[in-house]
Amino acid sequence: MNNYLDSSKKLPIYDMIVFSHLRWDFVYQRPQHLITRLSNKYKILVVEEPIGKSDNKPEIIEISPSLHILKPGIDHVEGLGSYLKAILKDSKYLVGWFYSAAFVSVLNTFDFETVVYDCMDELTLFKGASPELLVQENSLLSAADIVFTGGKSLYESKKEKHHNVFCFPSSVDISHFSNEDIEHIEKPSDLRNINSPIIGYYGVIDERIDLDLLQQTALQNPNASLVMIGPICKIEESDLPRTENIHYLGMKSYEELPQYLHFFDVAMMPFALNDSTKFISPTKTLEYMAAMKPIISTKIKDVVTEYSDCVCLIDNADDFSISIEQPMTDFHAKYEQILENTSWDRTAEKMCTIINKVLA
Repeated sequence: MNNYLDSSKKLPIYDMIVFSHLRWDFVYQRPQHLITRLSNKYKILVVEEPIGKSDNKPEIIEISPSLHILKPGIDHVEGLGSYLKAILKDSKYLVGWFYSAAFVSVLNTFDFETVVYDCMDELTLFKGASPELLVQENSLLSAADIVFTGGKSLYESKKEKHHNVFCFPSSVDISHFSNEDIEHIEKPSDLRNINSPIIGYYGVIDERIDLDLLQQTALQNPNASLVMIGPICKIEESDLPRTENIHYLGMKSYEELPQYLHFFDVAMMPFALNDSTKFISPTKTLEYMAAMKPIISTKIKDVVTEYSDCVCLIDNADDFSISIEQPMTDFHAKYEQILENTSWDRTAEKMCTIINKVLA
């Protein structure tokens, strides 16, 4: 259970301050995996993006003695530098780690020996992105000592803009998603009345999902159940396709996901091909593989480049329907080969090595 720290006192000295547009308690993904592991080597403060709170009172959560989360009590990111200066003991730190360029103004207030930009998404292309974000990213790239990217497409894009870019695609906790340590897995109650085969997805449901593809596939396959797990963001409930065999089960915790994934007959990634998916490298691909599930995906560039020989790639609902009827079966050896070469522990260790070289 997390502890809440006394916000009336100045925070302790940290080695690393991480600036994240994502909530720590939202979908458990790349930042949580990496920062948790990095906190074994550094004392870290994660600063979340300010949203709609102006009481000036920070909320500070202790995940562990070496990892704290700060929810700032201000409305906008523009005043974050001076706000942090008032509650932190120092303005000089070893590492400043950025997940969004929207935080770049804090560099006017704080002095970091090393600035890291871990670019996991092309946020400038997301729905509702600020027009200023591109200018802010150029400023962050100028200040950054190291740029990490979450996939090869992002790497190709950023290496044109920075001299020290490293590609670190998102990894996977294999034992967590394989359920290898669990003898009996009980079917979740909200899956029990859903007919098989279950074609399942989990993740954020937003403008990156091809809703028309989802609807047409459901209509063409009335005997299959399309299960969508995850929070709905930046689109309206009314935008979602509604058929008898599409089931929206809401958000599940990271701990619960393997239990649901276990009962998928096929795992899907029904992404739209648009600006917001141009550079994505879906973390869930490897998680689906860890559970040894056949995968159906639209032709996301990084998925095509990396996994075309073991993922069923589709263009439309007709292709999707064929893949449901005849899912790929000869993927196990290829999955095992891919999974052997990836781990969050190894990724975090390599990142530490690069940071230490720059610091030296």
